[in-house]
Amino acid sequence: MNALIGEKLSITSKKPQTTRHRILGIATDEKAQVAYVDTPGFQTRHRSPLNDRLNRAVRESLSGVDAIVLVLDAARVTEADRAVIRLLPDKVPVIAAVNKVDLVPDKSVLLPRMAEVAALFAFAAIVPISAERGTQLRELVAEIVAHLPVSVPLYPVDDLTDRDERFHAAEFIREKIFRQLGDEVPYATTVGIDQFVVDGALRRIHATVYVDKASQRAILLGEGGARMKAIATQARQDMERLFGGKVFLEVFVRVKRGWADTDASLERFGY
Repeated sequence: MNALIGEKLSITSKKPQTTRHRILGIATDEKAQVAYVDTPGFQTRHRSPLNDRLNRAVRESLSGVDAIVLVLDAARVTEADRAVIRLLPDKVPVIAAVNKVDLVPDKSVLLPRMAEVAALFAFAAIVPISAERGTQLRELVAEIVAHLPVSVPLYPVDDLTDRDERFHAAEFIREKIFRQLGDEVPYATTVGIDQFVVDGALRRIHATVYVDKASQRAILLGEGGARMKAIATQARQDMERLFGGKVFLEVFVRVKRGWADTDASLERFGY
């Protein structure tokens, strides 16, 4: 979605299940307006109150849309992909975007991969792409637009998303945690924005990263707080690019055991 919109709206990392929220991205040009709904990844391995909510968000997002883009990795089709394909509705056109074709060294395997994908579902179209390099994104957008109804624009032409700056501030911090730490700690963290003050072109933001255990807090902080300082610095730079102004960011780390285990706590953090 970031590549299609031209702005960083959804956070990314090499770890699965990075996205936890439904995010609307809006792309408007002289020919069409497309509202993209980016969903959390569908969790098939671990059950928890948080993952149950994320999976429900995926199912709910599949209803009430005019078209679906299923993003698959050009290197392989996984069992998790097949689980998501089983959720696809029959009466909504589904376009398969086979991503990361630039990372496939032997291009001769791409045609068999397309055939493998075609056998999985009655896709309206299959488009090989590279989101990072922009390869065939125009062709993907053309397929999407071809399956959308004719309508007046639903959003002002300058709108990019339905999410506010507080949301993006928290997400940028969470992204850096996913990118800098190992497999356990990122999934045990969430971020709350305690204060967000706009002073002219300056944003003053106080945030708290919540972890489940004291040992996770120590890992997240790093020696002398160095790791958390690096995370905050990188997150602040992303905020300044998206917000278009200077950001003063202060981040605290606190232990909140079981933050992902109760409905009340999850609702507090916006899940």
